[in-house]
Amino acid sequence: MFDVLRRNRTTTGFRHGDAPVGGVLLVNLGTPDTPDAPALRRYLAEFLTDPRVIETPAWLWRPILHGIVLRRRPQRSARAYRKIWGEDDSPLRAISKRQARAVQEELRRRCAGPVHVALGMRYGKPSIRAGLEELGRLGVRRLLLFPLYPQYSATTTASTFDAAAAALKRRRWLPELRMVLHYHDHPAYIDALAVSIRERERETGPCERLLFSFHGIPRHYFLAGDPYHCECHKTARRVAEQLGLAEDDWAVSFQSRFGPRRWLKPYTSALLRKWAKAGIRRVRVVCPGFAADCLETLEEIRMQAHEVFVKAGGTQLDYVPALNDGAGHVQALARIVREHTGGWPEFGFYLDRQRQRRELAESLVRAHQSGARK
Repeated sequence: MFDVLRRNRTTTGFRHGDAPVGGVLLVNLGTPDTPDAPALRRYLAEFLTDPRVIETPAWLWRPILHGIVLRRRPQRSARAYRKIWGEDDSPLRAISKRQARAVQEELRRRCAGPVHVALGMRYGKPSIRAGLEELGRLGVRRLLLFPLYPQYSATTTASTFDAAAAALKRRRWLPELRMVLHYHDHPAYIDALAVSIRERERETGPCERLLFSFHGIPRHYFLAGDPYHCECHKTARRVAEQLGLAEDDWAVSFQSRFGPRRWLKPYTSALLRKWAKAGIRRVRVVCPGFAADCLETLEEIRMQAHEVFVKAGGTQLDYVPALNDGAGHVQALARIVREHTGGWPEFGFYLDRQRQRRELAESLVRAHQSGARK
């Protein structure tokens, strides 16, 4: 028994005398290993047993999950994933890996270091535990947990904390820990969104309406105090202001419903039908809640929503790609990291350090010259 306890309290990568190292764990939701029913069944089982996601009591939910949902949904979800799957991997995982590498490079250019960035997925691979172990092996003693969910929700951000805390319970020596809870109104994030929308308009032309479509959550989560709904609206309002849009030029909606309960409204599909029937022909859709393109953006919006809109009488639904690993997004993420790690020497501004050394040297020279004159 005591051997088991000792193994569960081992700190990997630890060597007495090592200098502290800074680390960032970027976290996204996750993706199945492959676009087939068995992989989807494993992925959905992990996702839909998270009590932060499904708040129904386990004794009631588990029979429904295993008796109905996991028998029917994996095949349907696998067909949807196959439509967007890349040559070697899912878009979400491939883009997230590029994001981690790009943020690492940006931080190394700007920070005094050493700083390491790793990737973890809340569900699927690479797991949050694997990401933390990677950083542990690199000697990270100060850690920023950065869920890539701009708008806070217990279903996403808090669930990330739960998984990280469970993994860190195995550590003998915990890293100093901070966490980004949200960045829904951060100026760099808002700027990156506005720039991406402007660039898309230059590429594909003007539209009559701009729709901000966010992933939905059950309405009773909002009524219980989840701030997600408010933060989605604030993001959209800030971007619309940045773009100089009138109130009638844009709207907010919510997608990706699951189950029979009422979710946040208006629903994206319902609003698009309403607009098409009212004579709106060209709509642009942006999904600011997704840091990387995934099933919900590429298949649900770019394909399904487009079909819904056209069938209802619309002409064109233009999807604005997620910020992904674009330069503006990477710089925004790096800026958020630096702001949340203030006071940690590894994350200090490299240029500031150089200037401080130069100013110190100059002050010593002046002091020496002043003393010599005396």
